[in-house]
Amino acid sequence: MDRKALAEFLRRRRETLRPRDVGLIEGPRRRTQGLRREEVAALAGMSTDSYARLEQQRGPQPSVQMVTALARALRLTLDERDHLFGLMGHNAPARFHRSEHVAPTLLRVLDRLDDSPALVLSDLADTLAQNRLAIALLGDQTHHTGLARSAYYRWFTDPAERACYPEEDHEHHSHTQAARLRAALTNSSDAPRAARILAELQERSPEFVRLWELQEVALRYDETKTILHPQLGRIEVDGQVLFTDNRAQTLVVLTTRPGTESHSKLELLSVIGHQELTP
Repeated sequence: MDRKALAEFLRRRRETLRPRDVGLIEGPRRRTQGLRREEVAALAGMSTDSYARLEQQRGPQPSVQMVTALARALRLTLDERDHLFGLMGHNAPARFHRSEHVAPTLLRVLDRLDDSPALVLSDLADTLAQNRLAIALLGDQTHHTGLARSAYYRWFTDPAERACYPEEDHEHHSHTQAARLRAALTNSSDAPRAARILAELQERSPEFVRLWELQEVALRYDETKTILHPQLGRIEVDGQVLFTDNRAQTLVVLTTRPGTESHSKLELLSVIGHQELTP
């Protein structure tokens, strides 16, 4: 762990970012050049003291998970991320496998979306990042572990995954999930993991086996779907997507049609967020 070089790198990267670059509001009386230490710490999910120690060349070696979170908070490119891993004394993740590092281009768009639910997915349907409104609409989808990180896997193995959608739409979603997994199987950034998901689903889900035999292949991101919110009920959303060049990650933006009841509900949700509605 190169403490001196690490401190200089972190400080310089922090000073080159502006609050608007990470979705924060820049006040008129702001004197700090770039982001404050506490802002970087909050974005990375660590304490301000822990982050400050790194810049002061006296912190302990962070875990791989924390280095990943710092790279994301500082909006590092892949080259910069790998450099950060080296400074921290860790081996950088192999680039040809599935990456937890969200593409900076997608993060920049996500940071600026405050009126529409948006999330970043891997090519195996792992949720890598969500904005505040996406969490309010769909719940936090980033806490899953193992194969359950994949929405393909959860759809056929976890009944709770289907609670967000009307029962009459389940068959369509099942077809979509199976078809998208087949497309990912031949083009995934993590082929071994895709194969494990397939094997587990063939073992555990007769429904999946039935649909898999149909040989359907599709991406089907840009479509209209109905979301069941626990307090607000049915919300009709249209999905639009933005891919990275290698299609390993996808930014999905959900919008509603102006003037509709769904649009009004989404506007209300943007205000109440995670608050529980009372009768």
